[in-house]
Amino acid sequence: MKEQEYAGFWIRFGAELIDLVIRIIVLCVPLSFIYGEEYYGFWRVLLGDIVPMVATVWFWLRFFGTPRKMATKLKIVDAKTENKLSLGQAIGRYFAYIPAWLPLGLGVIWVGIDKKKQGWHDKLAGTVVIRTNESEPVNFDE
Repeated sequence: MKEQEYAGFWIRFGAELIDLVIRIIVLCVPLSFIYGEEYYGFWRVLLGDIVPMVATVWFWLRFFGTPRKMATKLKIVDAKTENKLSLGQAIGRYFAYIPAWLPLGLGVIWVGIDKKKQGWHDKLAGTVVIRTNESEPVNFDE
């Protein structure tokens, strides 16, 4: 049986923590060892900003979400069609986090208030995050 529901604030917050840990392990720790704690310039911009942006958009387009979303069975989909995001939607959603975070994170906290559990970044990009609860029947005869 497959059921879908809008993903609420706390599951999305937990998923964010997963990506934060992955980002620290994959990017921050190696860069700190290579360049020290104060790495700036071209490599900081490339590896600290551009690579995560490209990777995030790629994961959204390819797998409906980043590893955090996949681990928590969440999917980012078009709010009207439930299909994968377009490239424009994905890039727009990525940059829509800026106004969502600016007023003390209110646009992100909005997920806990909204009927469809959309943050401002979701509303601006025309997306929703859904949670798929796929239950597998128990078979004791094996």
